[in-house]
Amino acid sequence: MGMTVATPVRRRSGLALFWAVTFTTSWIFWLIAIKLGGSPMAFPTVIPYLLGGFGPVIGAIVVRARRARHRQPAPAHTVRLRLSKRLFWVPPLLVMASATVLAGALLAHLLGGPAVSLAAGRSLISTVGGLAPFLVSMLIAGPLAEEPGWRGTAYPRLRASLSRFQAGLLLGVVWAVWHLPLFFVSGTVQAVLGLISWNGLLFTLSVIPMALLTGYAYERAGVAASIAVHFAVNVTMALLGVSSPVTQAFIVAVQIIVAITLLAWQRDRRADR
Repeated sequence: MGMTVATPVRRRSGLALFWAVTFTTSWIFWLIAIKLGGSPMAFPTVIPYLLGGFGPVIGAIVVRARRARHRQPAPAHTVRLRLSKRLFWVPPLLVMASATVLAGALLAHLLGGPAVSLAAGRSLISTVGGLAPFLVSMLIAGPLAEEPGWRGTAYPRLRASLSRFQAGLLLGVVWAVWHLPLFFVSGTVQAVLGLISWNGLLFTLSVIPMALLTGYAYERAGVAASIAVHFAVNVTMALLGVSSPVTQAFIVAVQIIVAITLLAWQRDRRADR
């Protein structure tokens, strides 16, 4: 009598589903914003503009709902969000992320670039109604809207077959592509920079080291840490009013050096097992 050898059934990770939901949701809303025209902060354009930014969170929710329905375990490389000593990593990572922007801006100034100034930041804070609304808006638009998806959902699934550097690099490229429609929404930071320009190119490149830094933060303390790094970089960039290509280039360079150093310096045995 012949014997049959059972082959293991490969479970779908949900990564393809996450990509599909995230890009479809974000790009449809942003295409509506492009079609409506006008400022992204004025009605009615503001509605699809803001909803588009939540594409990664919506993708994460769909993947988690599917996983719960099929009673699948969380990916092996998921960092659980819970109170633990890991959260002590959050404050230093936040300071580190902000310092990379400040260091890049100061280096650019020392080598002949624009001076570091908080004038643009003060003007922005005044425009949005004060420091509290500014910080809340910077926390929601970007860190909270994206990190549960990019790092909390996509990253641990990529880590199942890739190193930390490879996972961060690939996710950075996908993240950069995801931003492309924003270059065509009049009034956004990306539209002001311009897609076909040094500023636009440097913004796109800057997403790569950001993905590496937030990926490193995620492995240290989960989504809370990646949110902190994302938030710190965005706030510092806004407060300094970074717009010069020279300054942007130095910030990207500093962040690449810091990210590679961190990834090479500390081996996470649990994550690399």
